[in-house]
Amino acid sequence: MATSKPQRSPAEIEDIILRKIFYVTLTESTTGADPRVVYLEMTAAEILSEGKELLLSRDLMERVLIDRLSGNFSAAEQPFPYLIGCYRRAYEESKKIQSMKDKNLRSEMEVVTREAKKLAVSYCRIHLANPDMFGNSDKPSGGVGMKKRNVSPLLPLIFSEVGSGSLDMFGGGSSSGVQSPPGFLDEFFKDSDFDNLDMILKELYEDLRSTVINVSVLGDFQPPLRAVKYLVSLPVGAKSLVSHEWWVPRGAYMNGRAMELTSILGPFFHISALPDNTLFKSQPDVGQQCFSEASERRPADLLSSFSTIKNFMNILYSGLHDVLMILLKSTDTRESVLQFLAEVINANASRGHIQVDPVSCASSGMFCNLSAVMLRLCEPFLDPHLTKRDKIDPKYVFFGHRLKLSDLTALHASSEEVSEWIDKDNTEKANDAGNGDESRLLQSKEATSSSSNTSGQNSKSTAKYNFICECFFMTARVLNLGLLKALSDFKHLAQDISRGEDNLATLKAMRDQSPSPQLELDITRMEKELELYSQEKLCHEAQILRDGDFMQRALSFYRLVVVWLVGLVGGFKMPLPSTCPMDFSCMPEHFVEDAMELLIFASRIPRALDGVQLDDFMNFIIMFMASPEYVRNPYLRAKMVEVLNCWMPRSSGSSATSTLFEGHQLSLEYLVRNLLKLYVDIEFTGSHTQFYDKFNIRHNIAELLEYLWQVPSHRNAWRRIAKEEEKGVYLNFLNFLVNDSIYLLDESLNKILEIKQIEAEMSNTAEWEQRPAQERQDRTRLFHSQENIVRIDMKLANEDVTMLAFTSEEITAPFLLPEMIERVANMLNYFLLQLVGPQRKSLSLKDPEKYEFRPRQLLKQIVRIYVNLARGDSENIFPGAISSDGRSYNEQLFNAGADVLRRIGEDGRIIQEFMELGTKAKAAASEAMDAEAALGEIPEEFLDPIQYTLMRDPVILPSSKTTVDRAIIQRHLLSDNHDPFNRAHLTSDMLIPDVELKARIDEFVRSHQSKKRASGEDGSSNKERIQTTSSDMLID
Repeated sequence: MATSKPQRSPAEIEDIILRKIFYVTLTESTTGADPRVVYLEMTAAEILSEGKELLLSRDLMERVLIDRLSGNFSAAEQPFPYLIGCYRRAYEESKKIQSMKDKNLRSEMEVVTREAKKLAVSYCRIHLANPDMFGNSDKPSGGVGMKKRNVSPLLPLIFSEVGSGSLDMFGGGSSSGVQSPPGFLDEFFKDSDFDNLDMILKELYEDLRSTVINVSVLGDFQPPLRAVKYLVSLPVGAKSLVSHEWWVPRGAYMNGRAMELTSILGPFFHISALPDNTLFKSQPDVGQQCFSEASERRPADLLSSFSTIKNFMNILYSGLHDVLMILLKSTDTRESVLQFLAEVINANASRGHIQVDPVSCASSGMFCNLSAVMLRLCEPFLDPHLTKRDKIDPKYVFFGHRLKLSDLTALHASSEEVSEWIDKDNTEKANDAGNGDESRLLQSKEATSSSSNTSGQNSKSTAKYNFICECFFMTARVLNLGLLKALSDFKHLAQDISRGEDNLATLKAMRDQSPSPQLELDITRMEKELELYSQEKLCHEAQILRDGDFMQRALSFYRLVVVWLVGLVGGFKMPLPSTCPMDFSCMPEHFVEDAMELLIFASRIPRALDGVQLDDFMNFIIMFMASPEYVRNPYLRAKMVEVLNCWMPRSSGSSATSTLFEGHQLSLEYLVRNLLKLYVDIEFTGSHTQFYDKFNIRHNIAELLEYLWQVPSHRNAWRRIAKEEEKGVYLNFLNFLVNDSIYLLDESLNKILEIKQIEAEMSNTAEWEQRPAQERQDRTRLFHSQENIVRIDMKLANEDVTMLAFTSEEITAPFLLPEMIERVANMLNYFLLQLVGPQRKSLSLKDPEKYEFRPRQLLKQIVRIYVNLARGDSENIFPGAISSDGRSYNEQLFNAGADVLRRIGEDGRIIQEFMELGTKAKAAASEAMDAEAALGEIPEEFLDPIQYTLMRDPVILPSSKTTVDRAIIQRHLLSDNHDPFNRAHLTSDMLIPDVELKARIDEFVRSHQSKKRASGEDGSSNKERIQTTSSDMLID
């Protein structure tokens, strides 16, 4: 029979296990063939000298490990991988031990392996904190951190723990077999002694940030991001991160860009699809890789690129949000996170400027990412009912110590008013502080003071605000500097591309006419510029506009903004309080401007508004767009109209927005009124470009009004307003509408003549080729510029005339008021003269539609206005106003107009009424001349000093004491509320009737008319003197 194996003692089993774990032996004969096993000869000699057996045991474990690490063994592993190996082998041995039948022995060996693992972890910490302690420190290949040291060997283990996809940047990856032994990292970071781990963790954070510097969203950013998230999930890791000197970098030259580059989280926030300045360009280049020569790519390829970028960006957003959320949930680190966010915002305040310095400001990519992350942090208080909005304290703008908000442009208050209000509030707080407990009762549940405030400075430095309040204001600032700035950049890119394409077309046209090497160079340069612009535009579209969730979160946030702002004035109700509350008046203007800009952009993205509650935005716009006492900036109020313009059903393509106009209570009651009021207010914006700005703004208002006229309920409201405000806002609206119509049509027609002149020059090829090349280029550019101006002006003029036509059909009284009737008649006569008068042929164009010039349609509308006003003229004063126009009126224009109308198929009844009006005007002209002849020489004092005509209702101007005719001065006041003689402020109700002078004028007129009747003159000779135009002056 075979002899049985001798039974090993527990000490021998322990020795075998420890030799396997630590790869050491105390007897030379047991080294075996494995070169990693080290014979500790000196250690063995010491043990023998102590009279002990040469067996490894728990008591000798640490001593043996130190000797192994300290010794210089040629074939041995480096300290860190050796210790990791020890831990892994201890783990494997612990699993084998479970098969031991002897419970006592199994229990003893479990203690051994547990102690071995603990020892391996402990010496890993010691080695990483003091890499030179054991003489032969690790030298792994990899990136270099900011301190010019090797990357921590712990990093690959962390990556393996968090499921990295690639570790090539550290000289290893999944293929190299670098794996963290089960339980090692948990054991490693479990040490309660913060100082032991702090240095190790800080180096890890430095290594992680260095790996993502200048990495784009297509780069390998996910492993480092997951590693950061893993580390901050450890209490010791979170504490170490926020105590790092690079958490919030300091320095005399620290700016937004430096903070982005040097802070721990800055490079993670820099990862983006948006191109950065060349100095800070990220790789791979997203524009080149995804959107080069986009016009030649298949739509499916572009959609695939959009989808890829969107998915990667959302991975980044989620990771960064998780990191901040973990830190915010802990009271130990929350303050540090808020401090970091505030410092980033304050350091980049100049991103709000029109021109942004890329060297001193953080990138658009960083602030777009920060926008997305902040919106995710806001989600808990963006519920449908906005139930937590009461936790937002408006005083944070002035007394919150983190953000610099009080210097921003306010909605209405001037900087002096803001300062005065803050000082007053501080004084009241100081007084309240003296009342002890009573003052504390006035504090909100969330916003408490750490001590009694005895001065304004104390108030600012000690006031505490709840997280919702802080997060709200920080998000509003980040969106202003991030998302909204990026949307503005996108808009400017689109404009640059449009201008570039026009310039390219012009250059190619010039090349076709006279090629030159310089033109070829210019065309090539322009094509390269357009390619880069196109790539950048598509990158913006991919990261922002194609991300529906991003836009939806932003819209939800701005819904909270407008609802909260309305709460400051008492809620959604009209009319507004007569005095604007200071809380509202002092709020930053950009809160509202950003909301409007976002709505405009979202309205132009298909289905971006689906599911968004727009009623609150609609209420807000109606409440404030015509309220300069609440929103001072007229351009901001005009932007509200632009939003509504985007929401018109025919513009938005969505039936959901039609209910905002046709079934919305505030809309039905106030929308038309406020649009008319804004149309008037926008005449004077205070800007040096106000004259040109008003046309663009009124274009949006006109489109809205034309749409609303088609809605019966709004048309009824319009008629009611015209009646109630006949001498108020409606009269002013009508005056500016007439002014704009005259200016725009006059400008358009003059520009058409210039265009025709240049066309004639270019058509004479022989003479054109003789001109210098530079002159030809200048004339060609002027030609295209004039074409654009005519197209825009004619479009606006058409809109204005259309509005005059459809409103005069049902509302005629305001047109026929004394202060308006002559103005309207002069306008119509001027338009009629241009369209059927002697210069009609000079306005003929090869392609009038190209310039929005539709003379037939324009003539029909002009004639319909004539007819509409004649129908409403119960007092028969309109014909006299027509014939009194000495500049454009001619009796034969009506016959010429009727002839054209018949040829273009106008309704016969309209033509008949138009001809009858012409006859009446002719008769009125004859009567006027008779009356003028009867009066003879009129005394100077009876003549109006402005128009030098006989005054019918003289009034005295209170400031200059000048006497003028009421109708004439009221017409002046419609456009200018100043005394024309000394520029003093003047309104209609300030006019003083000159009763005595009026009586004398009436008596003068009566006496001369009596003399005329007594003389029996019929005035026939005067009739013969009426100016006529021969038929050959009129163009068929």
